[in-house]
Amino acid sequence: MRWRAIASDSPTRVNSPADPPLLELHVSVDYPGKPGVLGDLSLDLRRGEVLGLVGQSGCGKSTLALTILRLLHLKNGKAHGTIHFNGHDLTHMKERDVRALRGKEIGLVLQSPMSSLNPALRIGKQLEEAWRVHQRSSKAECHSALKSALENVSLPSSDDFLRRYPSQLSVGQAQRVLIAMAALHRPALLIADEPTSALDLITQSEILRLFAELSRKFAMGILYISHDLLSVATISHRVAVMEKGQIVERRPTAELFQSPSHPYTQQLIRALPVQPSFAVAASAR
Repeated sequence: MRWRAIASDSPTRVNSPADPPLLELHVSVDYPGKPGVLGDLSLDLRRGEVLGLVGQSGCGKSTLALTILRLLHLKNGKAHGTIHFNGHDLTHMKERDVRALRGKEIGLVLQSPMSSLNPALRIGKQLEEAWRVHQRSSKAECHSALKSALENVSLPSSDDFLRRYPSQLSVGQAQRVLIAMAALHRPALLIADEPTSALDLITQSEILRLFAELSRKFAMGILYISHDLLSVATISHRVAVMEKGQIVERRPTAELFQSPSHPYTQQLIRALPVQPSFAVAASAR
């Protein structure tokens, strides 16, 4: 029953598979003493598409996110290959130019909202700082943008809420604030790295519905990274299965679940506590 309840929230595709990719990459990544963390990995994502990336912990999913964001240096990693995003060749851009894209054209939502938000700053101040990094505007325009961002994630836009500290929010509210911050500039690409792992099932369902709504409303491409195959299938148009630093299967969601071809994908699906039925989900795509 859980599957059927969440499958009905799957997003409707707003683009055509014939459209040029928003993101297209072919990369390998090495860490010191650990070569081949990603090995000749290819991936593409289109506007308005939710691409689910699933695999067990340690397979390289978060490394891929860091690679796209050009943040591998934080872990002493080195990437080889090409990353094309929205007309930009990220692999050959200067750091200051990539920095201008992060947060504005590429948003990021992490899995732990309480540790991602600054506990010493009010919610409004943190949103304001995220806005002013990429926008020069009046105080009134900034305030209007913040209120709109909160309303887009179904949070109160009142001054009282903006004055709260993260400790005064529930985990679900804090995650919505992170999503509002990531979507503040309506980026073309949103990377969500295990965004529901710290949430209860009801809140998880609400957050999944929110991602689907953002994708539809703003034609936003979303790379949804998770080890939870059921949540991935809920909102994804396509699913890419990752094993040991490589994409072993990548297909439309219903097709992948109905007839998985790779042994690892078959193993993942057999391990599900509920075997999925796509009678509802397939009709939504």
